[in-house]
Amino acid sequence: MATITIEEAQATLADLIHNLEPGEELIITENNIPLAKIIPQMPVEGKRPGPGLCKGMITINADDDDHLQDFGEYMP
Repeated sequence: MATITIEEAQATLADLIHNLEPGEELIITENNIPLAKIIPQMPVEGKRPGPGLCKGMITINADDDDHLQDFGEYMP
């Protein structure tokens, strides 16, 4: 979570918003007191998350037909 003063934010707000990555937050402060939080709501067109973000989280067992027997009553 990045923090920036209100003076710095006023000078470069458009650049700050356009350079935020998905999920990144920016806190705007005045006199070291948080005033606002900027969170990107939609991915900026042309910017995509890099490949491999889910690496190791998904396992596909293409050769495993045994589990299909459990769903036999649901399949036509």
